[in-house]
Formats: sequence, structure tokens, C-alpha cells
Amino acid sequence: MAVLPRTLYVAVIGLLSLCMADGSHAQDAPPPTAVTVVTLQPQTVTLTSALPGRVVPSASAEVRPQVAGLITERLFQEGSRVEEGDVLYTIDPTTYEAALAQAEAAVAQAEAQLGAAEREATRVEELRARDVASQQVYDEAVSARDAAAAALKVAQAQQLAAQIELERTTIRAPISGEIGLSLASQGVLVTASQAEPLTVIRQIDPVYVDVTQSAAELLAWRRGQTEADLGQADRTVGLILADGTEFEHTGELTAAEPHVDEQTGVVVLRMEFPNPEKLLLPGMYVQAEMPTGTADGVFLVPQEGVGRDRRGRPTAMVVNAEDVVEERLLTVLEDRGSDWIVSEGLAAGDRVIVAGLQKTGPGATVAPEELATTAEATGGAGPAATDSTELASGDRAAD
Repeated sequence: MAVLPRTLYVAVIGLLSLCMADGSHAQDAPPPTAVTVVTLQPQTVTLTSALPGRVVPSASAEVRPQVAGLITERLFQEGSRVEEGDVLYTIDPTTYEAALAQAEAAVAQAEAQLGAAEREATRVEELRARDVASQQVYDEAVSARDAAAAALKVAQAQQLAAQIELERTTIRAPISGEIGLSLASQGVLVTASQAEPLTVIRQIDPVYVDVTQSAAELLAWRRGQTEADLGQADRTVGLILADGTEFEHTGELTAAEPHVDEQTGVVVLRMEFPNPEKLLLPGMYVQAEMPTGTADGVFLVPQEGVGRDRRGRPTAMVVNAEDVVEERLLTVLEDRGSDWIVSEGLAAGDRVIVAGLQKTGPGATVAPEELATTAEATGGAGPAATDSTELASGDRAAD
């Protein structure tokens, strides 16, 4: 067998080594990282302001006795609904029945006196016509008749007052609404217009929500910004309850206190909300989301796609046309549910990474996949499901 020259042998060995190295590098090169993206388009969004407030009833009435006496009976169930005119309490009426009987007797006496005075005046008038009675006698008879008529009116007024006092021994509901706890029981002595009420009736459907807003924000709102941009139909107000959930009914602004608090510089606004389920109770703390204006050409970016740099500025990872990751600085106006409202830093058609951020960074080449496609493939699983899959794969690789 012929022996190859040494130089040719070295060249062949070098060529084989180079080919093997190229094949090894080709096998070691990792594929692009799969990420989930959301393609954004500009929108017109209504901006809102969260205002703290308290729920107050649309109407409230403190029930107090208008006459003195002992309470003989309570005729309502605490915490139930009562209608206007329903009997709530009864007061012992015997004293007022006696006063009414006395007033009726006084009326009868005054009527008898008036009848006698009228007959006397008629008789004197006939005598005066025949020149039998003097003018003085006639004048005295007429005066006595008029005085008797006035005395009858006084007696009738006293009878009416006694009748009203007797009727007030039956205490009725002044308004319809939800009645609270009874602060008086049977046998308690009450007095007219006492300081402590017997009970309180509140109307809680609808209810009012009184919130506070700074005078500067109110000035901007009153100059017509909301009216011009939103229109009357869109000027609705949302409500966030104390547990962080959203109230299912929307309300509207009904009034504003025409006064600025000198110490805090805020104005009280009143909003009205329907409350058919009686979920809102007076005194409850809530937050009202009041529209303050509109923003044109902004983007709704999912909150999982927005992070912070070392200086605390909001950023997002965007996949460009070459599938390379770019970092963008954002200007965030406010949050809207699970999204951020971004006014600057993005353009129409930008693809923001919302899942897979742990395995990529600026300058890396990725394999983007739209969020909707991912959700359909995984039976509705979103970015959270993708992240958990990636974490599980990473754990297995580490093992």
C-alpha cells in the first residue's frame, strides 16, 4: 500500500477536524426562544379618577314622639321594610281622649251660647224696628252675638288640637324604607320631640355616594372637558367596594357641593346608584371611578408585559420585524383593569412580550407566538399557563 506524503496527511487530518468542528457547532446552536406576544393597536380610552367616599341613604327619617306618654305597643319588625303610614308604635291614649272629650263639651257649650246670643240679637232688632229698644241695647246684643261666634271658633280650634294630639298617640312611618333597631320598648315613658329617636328609617334603593375631589380637578371637569369629550351618555360612574370587587351597577353624578373645604381644598360630589340587592349600606366605604377625560392614540398593555428598570421607569420588551427583542421606555397614564394605559413608547403593530420574559432579553432572537393562538391551543390558558410550563421545563432541565 502506498504511503501518503506527510504534508498531504496533515492537510486531510485538518480538513476532517474542521468539518467535525463545524458540525459540532451546528448541533450546539440553540433554537430561538419561544415567547408569547400581544400585538397592540392605538385606541381611544376614557380616563377615570378613583375618588374615596361613603354610602349615604337617599332619604332618612328619625322617628320621634310628638306627644308624651307610655309606649303600649311596638308594631314593626326590626330591620324590615316599612311603607309610609304604617303604624310603628302606640302611646297610651287615655289622657288625650279625656282632653278631646273636654274640648268637644266646650264646643257644645259655645254653640249653645251662640244660639242664645243670636236669638237675643234678633229680638232686639225687632224691638228696635218698632222704636221700643234703644240703639245702645241693639248694639250690645249684636256685640254679644259676635263674641259668642268667636268663642265657638276658639272652642272648635281647641277641639281640633285635642284631636291631633290623640292621633299622635299612634306613631306612623313618615317615609317608606328600611327600618332600623328600636331604641324604645313597651312601657317606656317618652316625651314630645325628645332628643333620642325611637328608630330610624332609611331609603337605600337608590343610594347616594358622597366622594371628595380636589378643587383643581373639579375646575378642569367643569370647564367642559368631560362634557365635550365624553358626552352625556358616557358620563357614568363605576364603584369599587371595600373588598376590592366592582359593583355590578353603574351610577351617575347628580350634584356637587358649591363649597370648597378651607382646610383640605376638596369639594364633595354626590353620585346616585341603584341598589336593588341592598348590597350597599349607609356608612360603607367605597371608591368611585369618575370619568375625567379621554386619551386618543393610547395602548392597552397587559400588566404582565410591563416591568421596571433600575431607575423605576416602566419598560416593555418588544419583538421587532426581525424577531429581535427591543426594550422600550413607556409613559403610563393609569391602570385599567388588568392593563396599563400607555401614551408613549409604543407604536401601532408593536408586539409586546407577555410570557417568556425570563428566558430572553434585549438583542435576543425569539420565536413569537400571539397570545390568542396560545390560548386556543391550550384550551384557554393565557400567559400564566405559558410561564408555568416554561418553569416546569426549566426545572426538568436542571434535574
